[in-house]
Amino acid sequence: MADLLWDDVKCFFEPDMMGSLPDVRVPHTSVEDWQAVLDLVAEKGWERQYSEGETVLAVPQAKAVLSRPVDAECPDLRVWPTADVLAIFRFHAVEEVDFDVDLRELQGQERLDVFCGFLREIGRRLGKPVLMDPEGDDGHPVLGFDVEADRVVLLADPQVR
Repeated sequence: MADLLWDDVKCFFEPDMMGSLPDVRVPHTSVEDWQAVLDLVAEKGWERQYSEGETVLAVPQAKAVLSRPVDAECPDLRVWPTADVLAIFRFHAVEEVDFDVDLRELQGQERLDVFCGFLREIGRRLGKPVLMDPEGDDGHPVLGFDVEADRVVLLADPQVR
């Protein structure tokens, strides 16, 4: 059974409404949580590409990435849970695992199910909520993985949007 139904949430996947790159985040994390995400990506065999600026490198340990100098270019990790869905992780802070998704890639029930499955995998691995906020609007999640419910749930009323 699907966590969410496309018809109930499609307003949250409209790029004009949410911005095309909503913010997805796991608050209150540690280096160990970041490493758990990197390990999950490898274990699942998801296609991935780590880069620092224009340079593509092997995926390092989380501790090494997160201990880079403050003025160093922010690295990113591109992860494809399926060939046509991309999540871009940014290593901004130890305290929050954050990544972007492109709403244009998440249209329809099938893609929504892939996205929910991706959030579920991360949330279950970390035992923490995974929240999606409109682009640039941290703190007002519209949906996310709920640890207690063990599924992705609505966190905002679609009728209010």
